Amino acid sequence: MKKAIFSVALISVFASNAKAQDLKSIFGTIKKEVEKVNTQTSTTNKTTSTKQPTAKVDSVKIITSPQETKTISATSLTKLNNLSNATVASGLKEALSIGLNDGIKSLSQKNGFYNNSVAKILMPEELQTVEKTLRSLGLGSLADKGVKLLNTAAEDAVSEAAPIFVNALTSMTITDAKDILLGGNNSATNYLKSKTTANLTKAFEPKVEASLGKVGADKVWNNMITKYNTLTGNTVNPDLNAYVTQQAINGVFNMVAEKETGIRGNSALRTTSLLQQVFGLQDNKK
Repeated sequence: MKKAIFSVALISVFASNAKAQDLKSIFGTIKKEVEKVNTQTSTTNKTTSTKQPTAKVDSVKIITSPQETKTISATSLTKLNNLSNATVASGLKEALSIGLNDGIKSLSQKNGFYNNSVAKILMPEELQTVEKTLRSLGLGSLADKGVKLLNTAAEDAVSEAAPIFVNALTSMTITDAKDILLGGNNSATNYLKSKTTANLTKAFEPKVEASLGKVGADKVWNNMITKYNTLTGNTVNPDLNAYVTQQAINGVFNMVAEKETGIRGNSALRTTSLLQQVFGLQDNKK
């Protein structure tokens, strides 16, 4: 006997949205669709003695963002529904931990920030006029040195602050792990960022301040700003410590996001049984 097969389309599970549908809601929607198909089939065939076909949900399309939709097999969804939130949360944390450790290790190397396109710290937006003015006056090398030292300071601070990031991850509680797993490629990183940035900033800022002094960035920048203020008659006084702190944290998260995307999309990067168990369930497979 042939089975009637259909797919439930476009179920929204924005992991970062407060209105996200959890797995219970998803399976509730699937059940309703199955019942609707069975009712229609029963009505059509009620005058015959033929056994009614059984509807089967083959896959579910999940909207992970306004621009992204992924298809998850019903079998994977069932397995995911049977996993505890704690298990999925552990898998997400393990992926984030790998991203943090690899990212911090890379950024702590010589020119780790400066030569990295996703982490490099540029001239603060409010000082771009300063940079243009200095270059027009033949002081481009001073501007270049200023930017280079901002990145060197971030590099030095990150190497000293790895425990701050790791502790932030360890202490974080993931209450909606399954929705995050089914979300976009950077859902777990975005969740980590939203939950830890405030505390990270408070703990990391003293490290950055010390590093700015250690590498001489504060003196170079004071010299650069003084020259600009004297030559133009303007007055600028940027908070470099706050700026470098935020940019350095963003750089670390950008590295974590790259690792998360890799683990989600490439099974070869799931190097532990937990990563394989958890992230294998979000693969686009039947």
